[in-house]
Amino acid sequence: MAQTDGTEVTATVVDEQGSPISNVNIFNANGLKVSSDVNGQFNIILEDDEESISLEKKGYETLILTLNDINGNITMKRSLFLASEQDELNLGVVTKNKRNIVGAITSINPKDRLTFDNTQRVRNYINGLMLGVRGSGNIRGIGGTNDAVFVIDGVIGRDPDILNMEEIEQITVLRDANSLALYGSQGRNGVIVINTKRGKANKKEVKVNALSTFSTPISLPNYLGSVDYMSLFNEARNNDGLSEFYPQSLIQEFNASSNRFEYPDLDLYSKQFVQPLVVSTNVITEFSGGNENNQYYVNVGWNRNGSWVDINDDINAGTNRFNVRGNIDFRVNDWITSSFDGIVVISTEKSSRGNLLNAATTLRPNIYSPFLPIDMLNTSDPVIAGQLDAANTFNGMLLGSTQQFGADAPVALAIAGGYQNTIFRSTQFNNTINFDLDRITKGLTAKTYLSFDFYDSYNATISNQFKTYAPTWQDGSITALDVFGEDLKDQTENLSTNDFISRFGFYGLVNYDTTLAKNHSFNTTFLGFFNSQRQNDAKQTDIDSHLGLQTSYDYKKKLFVDFTATYTNSIKLPEGNRGALSPTGGIGYVLSEDAFLKNNKFINYLKIKASGGIIKSDRGITALNSGGSVNNDASAYYLYDSNYSNGNNINWGDGNSNNRQNITQGENLDLTFEERIDFNLGFETYLMNSLWIEANYFRTELDKQITFLQDQYPSFYDTFRPYDNYDKNLYTGFELGINYNKTYEDFSISVGANILYSQTERARRSEVFAEDYLQTQGKEISTIFGLMDQGFYSEADFTTDINGVRVLNSGLPVPQFGTVQPGDIKYEDKNGDNIIDNDDRVAIGQSSSPWTYALNLNLAYKRFNLFVLASGQSGSMGNKLNDSFNEYYSVDGNDKYSEVVLGRWTPETANTATFPRLSSVTNQNNFRNSTFWLYKNNFFNISRAQLTYQFTDALIDNLGLEDFSMNLSGTNLFEISENRNIRQLRIGSDPLTRSFTLGLRASF
Repeated sequence: MAQTDGTEVTATVVDEQGSPISNVNIFNANGLKVSSDVNGQFNIILEDDEESISLEKKGYETLILTLNDINGNITMKRSLFLASEQDELNLGVVTKNKRNIVGAITSINPKDRLTFDNTQRVRNYINGLMLGVRGSGNIRGIGGTNDAVFVIDGVIGRDPDILNMEEIEQITVLRDANSLALYGSQGRNGVIVINTKRGKANKKEVKVNALSTFSTPISLPNYLGSVDYMSLFNEARNNDGLSEFYPQSLIQEFNASSNRFEYPDLDLYSKQFVQPLVVSTNVITEFSGGNENNQYYVNVGWNRNGSWVDINDDINAGTNRFNVRGNIDFRVNDWITSSFDGIVVISTEKSSRGNLLNAATTLRPNIYSPFLPIDMLNTSDPVIAGQLDAANTFNGMLLGSTQQFGADAPVALAIAGGYQNTIFRSTQFNNTINFDLDRITKGLTAKTYLSFDFYDSYNATISNQFKTYAPTWQDGSITALDVFGEDLKDQTENLSTNDFISRFGFYGLVNYDTTLAKNHSFNTTFLGFFNSQRQNDAKQTDIDSHLGLQTSYDYKKKLFVDFTATYTNSIKLPEGNRGALSPTGGIGYVLSEDAFLKNNKFINYLKIKASGGIIKSDRGITALNSGGSVNNDASAYYLYDSNYSNGNNINWGDGNSNNRQNITQGENLDLTFEERIDFNLGFETYLMNSLWIEANYFRTELDKQITFLQDQYPSFYDTFRPYDNYDKNLYTGFELGINYNKTYEDFSISVGANILYSQTERARRSEVFAEDYLQTQGKEISTIFGLMDQGFYSEADFTTDINGVRVLNSGLPVPQFGTVQPGDIKYEDKNGDNIIDNDDRVAIGQSSSPWTYALNLNLAYKRFNLFVLASGQSGSMGNKLNDSFNEYYSVDGNDKYSEVVLGRWTPETANTATFPRLSSVTNQNNFRNSTFWLYKNNFFNISRAQLTYQFTDALIDNLGLEDFSMNLSGTNLFEISENRNIRQLRIGSDPLTRSFTLGLRASF
């Protein structure tokens, strides 16, 4: 070690055997970074003798030294595999290293990947990269639509959508009962823990990430034009025995005329209304640094997204998002440290008052022309001339309308009606105080954590009034105008509150960590947790509270035992049943530490693990409709109590009257917690210094779920039935994660795969059905029940009676869903009673995929890097009658016609038809859940890919940068699916898009 003028330090870093260590990163207090060479030597500048330096290298314990601490060589201790500082998992309320884990926990550090995978939406990042996660938030399929709870910086229930990926330090998924037990009732469906970045001592950093994105629609709905619509609507009426609605002469005029203002062919999905390209801009900056006593981190970001419908130049439609996150960690004294976090996110969503994408699902193409050219007005008529003088024009057009719409014509509302701006505000505050209580006993620490969140949303609206005009046409000229409304600008921006949520949280914990006789380590945490959340229009504040105790033991860092218990309190339950104990435990053993594997060159690491336990939870306790479906409009509280309401008046003979009292819910003071009963068995291994494998088998029961017992009471007793703990669901399956990493000189490859198989079962139900096959008990949870279609009725299935009326042939089952005709869907008579009704429904598929999988590939050659992420699923069915399709596939009555009706049944297409006959009335027979409307929902999708180039060191040095890279990425690039055209269609909302992004990333 040599010193020049007290500022330049030269030293050598060695391991415990005295061998030099290369590529050790050394940071001084100003953030200057140098690295040790092949001989372990480095040079760095220190301002004074008290200034510290930090030394970091993966696989070694981090050192923080001052000049006075450097005597001779600097020795760094090698960490056990998965037990270094880089292997620490922040589980929200406690911290463990990966080696100690006995449950099913997967973690990822985005900062190691963001250079070559620059996606910024948290849910997109989780999807495909996290083992055991289906989609972006459901764990192992447990809970159905009730996804896992997010824990962000120790706060349960925070929204990950307000984060950008640059803010995130680590994402960890807790999947088994023992891992998530400390989260009490809220952990029922699994926990996804997100911890944001904090400043590091001696690591001063400034980072900028700028992205520009271009998005195009993958698929748009294809509605038929005016001529086809009118012709087919006439056909539908003929099928119903009605006269034609549109004269053939009118259809011919629509077909022959080039004047689309007089004979409109309105398509709201055309480029006239929907933009072919939308541009987004995202800029994120980070600032961090500090010394031993104080560290800071600041993240500032701005995101702008254009709108698919932007036909009003005065609005500047689209979304803007601005976020600021800042935190500071500081030392109060020798035994107290503290931190403050503040987060503000403001986003706006500005649009016209007319929702054209929604209107496009119902507005028939021939209904009207939204624009009327001025040059087609007969201005020789003084009345029309006067109307024109008083009119506002838009690009040489008047705003068209009809008698039906009047002043509420959809396109006119979008252009001239003003705007609505929805503002979302999120504010978060955290304070942590850490106590080092070594003065009481070595290894004793304590922590308090206080958080306050406030979210609100309000609308700022300008409601302009405007004139619209309904034309009278003669010989291609407008000879008269009916005028609706008036032109009047709104001078005041009107404000209205949508909703707000306020959350207050607190937890305190005491931790004791000690080692006895060198080989026996104990870590015990006692936790007290409280969280309250209040929402507008909710009379009851949601309160979650529990006590937790976790004790962990390890022997020689190879045998690990964990016991966790929480005592949960719930105000959803009656007095006497509001508390419950949730015990869980787990064990893990590192086989590779045993003598027969200790120095095995093939198996570097192998651990087997098992865990199990019971989680008592009230998260699934919600109000139900009489049929058992969730009632989101009713309170989840007081479900154990008798509920009464005022009924009709009772009139007495003396002229007086009283309100009748109706009971709407029976009493059950034995109502108690639901239970998650969990077992997990797995292993993890590292092979040949390059291949990581993790596999788990799981079995989870969700028992004692609340329901109304159907088989215990007569039907007339419905309103007196109480809630009961009865239903049980079973989830079984396995998950497999594989990662392979290898470097060959200038080339490196990383391949990862995640596979999840999750089979579910309605293990217990209280049901009463006329037919055994209608029972749901024993079937998959997402089972779809419907009729078995047998094609279409043919003309041979009917006989014409003496009145010329078609009558279904005798011997054929008689549908109970209305009179049928040739071209209607024919169903199987399942129970053989010669009637087609709801008793003929059977299990025809499942909406949830048992198989989900993802693949990721990362190839690096010199300064180029290619990343590809693909995902897929198998085994589920989609339903074309789903409400999200907005009757695109279920066309009858006055519905707008889409391209699917081109395959309709007619006598000429009887053998090739793919759609039932058209009908101008509501058809009760054809649009029922049946095999006819199901489609396979399997797919394999290239979710995203990115090509990255990292600029040369010489250029970076000349620019004064630490790192500098450019990337080009794409999302939703390619999909293999039998029904891709259905899966990719979005009706009445923004389209599914394919996006390309150009990004620049730099650090100083």
